[in-house]
Amino acid sequence: MTEATKEIFLIDTNILVYAWDTADPKKQNIAKEILEKCWKKEITYAISSQNLAEFFVVMTKKIPNKMPLEQVEQIINDIILFSHWKVVHYDAETIQKAMEYYKKTKKHFWDAVIVATMKKSGIRNICTENEKDFDVFENIKAINPFM
Repeated sequence: MTEATKEIFLIDTNILVYAWDTADPKKQNIAKEILEKCWKKEITYAISSQNLAEFFVVMTKKIPNKMPLEQVEQIINDIILFSHWKVVHYDAETIQKAMEYYKKTKKHFWDAVIVATMKKSGIRNICTENEKDFDVFENIKAINPFM
């Protein structure tokens, strides 16, 4: 199977955070291995602009060992500019669809936005620690790499 025919995975915020946060070395190693495939151009991953924004906030404000703003900014810029990261975005129509998903599933609204963004972009797979947040959405498969 060539890369063009492989199903693309969206990388959730928690995978990015674990790759750079040193609080849990086991999860950090797993997350780094996942992302390394992309940096080595072995696979293309998707990331939503929402995930990048969440990553910025978590890494600069929410973790015990906060990263310097410039370092987080560099990581995000590297992802945006790298050929094997596909950055996907949401728009007004996506928000409307997310509201529908939210009303139907009663899951977190921001997860509904990610799902709506994924579906708009033709992505059906998400790599996340929080697979239970996504298991109620039709045609979305969540894979937890830490299980």
